[in-house]
Amino acid sequence: MANFVESATPFLGYLQTWHDNIQAAALDELIAGKPDTVAVVCVDVVVGFCQEGALASPRVNQIVAPIARLFTELHERGVKHFVLPQDTHEPDAVEFGAYPPHCVRGTREAETVDELKALPFSDEFTIIPKNALSAFVDTALPGWVREHPEVETYIVTGDCTDLCTYNLALHLRMDANARQLQRRVVLVEECVDTYDVSLETAQELGIRPHPADFHHVVFLHHMEQNGVEIVKRLV
Repeated sequence: MANFVESATPFLGYLQTWHDNIQAAALDELIAGKPDTVAVVCVDVVVGFCQEGALASPRVNQIVAPIARLFTELHERGVKHFVLPQDTHEPDAVEFGAYPPHCVRGTREAETVDELKALPFSDEFTIIPKNALSAFVDTALPGWVREHPEVETYIVTGDCTDLCTYNLALHLRMDANARQLQRRVVLVEECVDTYDVSLETAQELGIRPHPADFHHVVFLHHMEQNGVEIVKRLV
């Protein structure tokens, strides 16, 4: 590890080139005339991560509009499965030992952002509360997945790239691998992001830095390496 920075430099150059070459994909080809076999899973696009509260991020808030557009385009093509796992923490959540209190049950922070609630088909959303980074631990999501064997393609959106989104996409992929399912897990980059804490800010506040660009790209790459399809956008 003595030469860690030096030895990592070539890989970081490769990583930037890899990211720059992520391509868009055709939405109609993805749906392939079978909208009942497609589900979009949108994790943690709630007020507490986008607009208000200790963990709200302007950078994360920028994915709300693309997600709303994608939802609309999917619904117009007949997709009916909109699954929204969302932080809904207990007031004494153990997770608050690692992160400041956020998205407590019954508060506005735990609510879906208004831009998604305003969509005319929002009553079709399946909201799944969660109390951890993983949407599959002690939630209704594993049951939902097993109750919908017709779903062959999962479109992943939400935040954060390296936290809840990563856990979600990898679990969908590993679950399919373990059960020998021909499932596609497609992550739309313009609908996914993470928060930023610069080194300077972290030192001032006495917290750990979190360079958003670095974490975003590294975790996208790691997901692709493990079978998640990464596309720039769906057009």
